[in-house]
Amino acid sequence: MGRPFGIPVYVSPTWFIVAAFITFSFQPVMQSRLPHLSTEVSYLVALAFAVLLYASVLLHELAHCLVAKMYGLPVRRITLYLLGGVSEIEREPETPGREFMVAFAGPLLSLGLAGAGYATALFLDPQTVVGVLTFQLWAANLIVGIFNLLPGLPLDGGRMLRAGVWKITRSSGSGTIAAAWTGRGLAVLLVAWPLVLALVSGQEPNLGMPLIWSVLLASFIWFGATQALRTARMRARIPQVDARALARRAIVVTADVPLAEALRRKAEAEAGAMVVVDHEGRPTGIVNEVAVEATPEGRRPWVAVGSLARSLEPSLVLAADLRGEPLIDAMREAPAGEYLLVERGGEIFGVLSTADVNRLFTGV
Repeated sequence: MGRPFGIPVYVSPTWFIVAAFITFSFQPVMQSRLPHLSTEVSYLVALAFAVLLYASVLLHELAHCLVAKMYGLPVRRITLYLLGGVSEIEREPETPGREFMVAFAGPLLSLGLAGAGYATALFLDPQTVVGVLTFQLWAANLIVGIFNLLPGLPLDGGRMLRAGVWKITRSSGSGTIAAAWTGRGLAVLLVAWPLVLALVSGQEPNLGMPLIWSVLLASFIWFGATQALRTARMRARIPQVDARALARRAIVVTADVPLAEALRRKAEAEAGAMVVVDHEGRPTGIVNEVAVEATPEGRRPWVAVGSLARSLEPSLVLAADLRGEPLIDAMREAPAGEYLLVERGGEIFGVLSTADVNRLFTGV
């Protein structure tokens, strides 16, 4: 939809669902506050409220992104969808203080809009379209700001709580776990609290739209918190990713060697990979394991290994001593099935398979 401050903004098709819901929900409110409007015009005003509300959500997300960019964090995009908006920031802040500021920027912006709207509404006629829209918008931004300050992931308040625990424990993983479990507790509370209040007061529980929204928001928080826990467990395993430890021993072959012969040499050397070299011994490609398995045995004596190799681009050649986050970053920048590992002097150490790295994270 545009690139404010260079940040691509996308609108999910689910936004149209919530826009229609808001329009039909607020039309009676607009009609009662502004009885002089026709039914058609009151629907248009309600639709305008839905659009302006999501414009406020966009400003909320932009606040996150601009603070992130101020700290040098790359921002991929902003997406507006059914339950609000999400900012895709590609890296985590390096310190708990920066994490806190990036998270706090959004609710602060929403509360600022609420304050500005409230002050403006004091000077407007409440029986006009502008007056009603201003009142509804400042109230909505107040709710958005307060709701996002609740201390549980994936809400902004959860990220602020994560930053606090990170600061105290000096462990970002501990902060994530604490904020994620708090988020799960909030999800349960969102559904249970209205039911408990109804039971205590002796009234019938309201099973209509308020409960549906509570369940919807609770599901969003629960699944977001669960994803944060899964991510924390994955990040805890990143230090175990060691290129040398995971490397497969490789044999070198020239491109014209038949696949059957190359596989014989590989089995004889008890190697796990094959690297194609030119006649001067310089590596030019890695034989793709998936392509080898897809080649019928009857054709292997007639297929040259060079036809099954991926050319070695510079990004596919990694230092054998890489490990942890730098190794993951290098693989992320150039996605591939295999990478050539070399020593500092350029000698071939082995081949790193992405499948072997992925196995470290299976079951997380």
